[in-house]
Amino acid sequence: MWVRWRACRTSRCVGLVACVASLAALPSRASAFDAYDFYGNWPTHVVTGDGTDVGISALYQIDLNRFSHDEGRLQDALTNRRKYLGFYVRKQGVYDVNVQYDYQARLWVDAFVRVRSKGLLGTDLGIFRFGYSKTPVGFEGVTSSAATTFIETALPTQAFWEGRRTGLDWAWARPSYLINLGYYFVHKDLDGNNPGHSMAGRVAWVPINQAGHVLHLGLSASRETPEWRSGVSPVARLRARPEDGLSAIRLVDTGSLPFTDHIDRRGVEALWIEGPWSAQGEYLDERIKRDGGRPKVEGHGYYVFATWTLTGESRYYSDGNVADRRYSGRNQAVIRPSQAWGAVELALRYSQIDLDDGAVLGGHEHNWTVGANWYLGEHLKFQANVIRASTERRHVRVDPHIFEMRAQLSF
Repeated sequence: MWVRWRACRTSRCVGLVACVASLAALPSRASAFDAYDFYGNWPTHVVTGDGTDVGISALYQIDLNRFSHDEGRLQDALTNRRKYLGFYVRKQGVYDVNVQYDYQARLWVDAFVRVRSKGLLGTDLGIFRFGYSKTPVGFEGVTSSAATTFIETALPTQAFWEGRRTGLDWAWARPSYLINLGYYFVHKDLDGNNPGHSMAGRVAWVPINQAGHVLHLGLSASRETPEWRSGVSPVARLRARPEDGLSAIRLVDTGSLPFTDHIDRRGVEALWIEGPWSAQGEYLDERIKRDGGRPKVEGHGYYVFATWTLTGESRYYSDGNVADRRYSGRNQAVIRPSQAWGAVELALRYSQIDLDDGAVLGGHEHNWTVGANWYLGEHLKFQANVIRASTERRHVRVDPHIFEMRAQLSF
């Protein structure tokens, strides 16, 4: 068993190194394009004479998870976390079309058309997006999977974020505020799941909004109304992994909650950025209303974290969201690290969730996470997290220690 696992681990590491090396070599094969270099853009797209940008996008993540003090419940793993491949067409300030598929989970990621009315019509009526995209309740949830500060999202984000749905959303983004409304009306998502519809909204006040200096305060809420499918009642479920991404075990879990009539989600969020320092926090809750006089079920939780970038770069903020230091805007123009060897960041997070409500004993958990991130140019990112989790469900305590590492390639 050990020999077989070690051989598998070695082959995956060799494959990752080969992949990184081959892609890193691409700029030398495209030396005619002066804009391409190892730290900047790789030749994965073409910009036409009228400014239309056409290209392919990819996100590859390989993770290592190691567990101890877990009562034998969680299994060590070294495997792929995400394998996104996509295609895009965009014209800055006018429109963008994005399609992405995750070949690891075998699920669609994004498939939408977004139009900026000012660039298209000459009148600013906001930004309209139609298709399959992220729902707005959950600050961490709407952050790109390539740009998360920690390897996995916090406990309440895992449990309460609705995920992606198909429909229409509208955003009115100004330097000092943001309004985002969405109606997700297509009967099922692109993977044939989650029949029903949702309405969602998010507003934020941004009294400070300058490069490297941000204060963002926001509220969000949504109502999801699931539908019966093939004579089976809608089922809701609240659960979360202990902030790892590879194990199948959830140490807090309400179990299935049938006869769900509707689900209400609410969020309160805050972000502060001051040069290389930042702090972010969010409170989320979810209320499940059930048919036939069955009692409603509620769960709630929050997280707070702080970051410090040793090399001096600031987290990037735009239109109510944050991104890696490798992005300077929606057109993904690069922010060059101040050092040739990249940007280095340290982070500390505390998260908590409570899924006990009356007769439903989903358990409660709180975690501390210490993280370190290395951003090497525009396309490479390496992360390490140490997590100390404390959980109790039905009077059974499990307090795992978790060590995680990730290598990420994206363009």
